[in-house]
Amino acid sequence: MAEPILAASELYKFFGTAQGRFAVVREVSFSVPAGKLVTIMGPSGSGKSTLLHMVSGLEPPAGGTVSLAGQDLWGLSEKRRTLLRRDTVGFVFQFYNLIPNLTVSENIRLPLLIGAAGGVDESGEFERLVEAFDLADKLPQYPHQLSGGEMQRVSIARALIARPAIVMADEPTGNISTSAGEEVMRLFRQACDEQGQTILLVTHNPRDAAFSDEVHFLRDGELHEEQRLAGDQVTHDGIAHSLTTLGI
Repeated sequence: MAEPILAASELYKFFGTAQGRFAVVREVSFSVPAGKLVTIMGPSGSGKSTLLHMVSGLEPPAGGTVSLAGQDLWGLSEKRRTLLRRDTVGFVFQFYNLIPNLTVSENIRLPLLIGAAGGVDESGEFERLVEAFDLADKLPQYPHQLSGGEMQRVSIARALIARPAIVMADEPTGNISTSAGEEVMRLFRQACDEQGQTILLVTHNPRDAAFSDEVHFLRDGELHEEQRLAGDQVTHDGIAHSLTTLGI
């Protein structure tokens, strides 16, 4: 069993309303083994994005701990946490988050420009990703000239180029076509199998989850680990059964 690159323990997050405070994430604990594609699956509003933001260092938990690359993420100073996130995490957003006034080439290279390369062969990795993601003829273009699938391929290449220890993806196929979404998931699977990278995905989509090594199920802010799937259990039928059992 690979050592976990990420481990969350007893995470809580509360949001306030006019009626009082309620927990959007409750007592969540899980780990992500290095080199694996792990999915947190649940419906919209289940707390998936909030959980991803807490374990990536973007949003503090109300309680609990996060170990990222062997460090207590929320025990660090803000500066050290920012540097750890820069050097350890690649992020793929649902709405791409490409820089509109940068070309495709410049968007992909952005992590290298901010010092996150960590000894990576920059030119070699850039060329490998451009070829793997079929972006060679798009390099001089700008984001507004691309389709949704093309923009998401660029955002994934950007997340992978510095070879971060873990890539975290927030509903990366939610705004693209079915065929483009399948292509995105194949690219993630390839990054794990061929490059040994680690992917943490949050999604509501069973098709995406079926590409995973492990699937955890989140409902109403709680993980239901009795339905967790791993290895050969991760099938369309296995996922459908777990969703039905949980009433999702």
